[in-house]
Amino acid sequence: MEWIERLNRAVEYLEEHLEEPDPREAAKIACCSPYHFQRMFSYLAGVPLKEYIRRRRMTRAAADLRTGEKVLHVALRYGYDSPTALHRAFQAV
Repeated sequence: MEWIERLNRAVEYLEEHLEEPDPREAAKIACCSPYHFQRMFSYLAGVPLKEYIRRRRMTRAAADLRTGEKVLHVALRYGYDSPTALHRAFQAV
C-alpha cells in the first residue's frame, strides 16, 4: 500500500500548490511518470487531473470571495485574466 501513500502525498502537494500546481512534480512525488500519474489519478478519483484542479480552484475561489476578497484579486490568484474569465469558469463548473 506504499503506492497509495505516495499518491496521497502527491494530492497533498497539489492542494498546497493549487494556485500554480505542477503535475510533473506531483508525478515525481508519486514515483511515476506524468502520464501514469494522470492515468492513475483519473482511475482512482473518477475525474481527470486537470478537471480536479479546475474544480478545486473554483472551490477555493468561491471561499475567498465569500470572505470579501475583491473579485479581481481572486481571479488573478487562480490564473484568470479578468473577473469576466473567472465568472465564465464558475458558470462552466
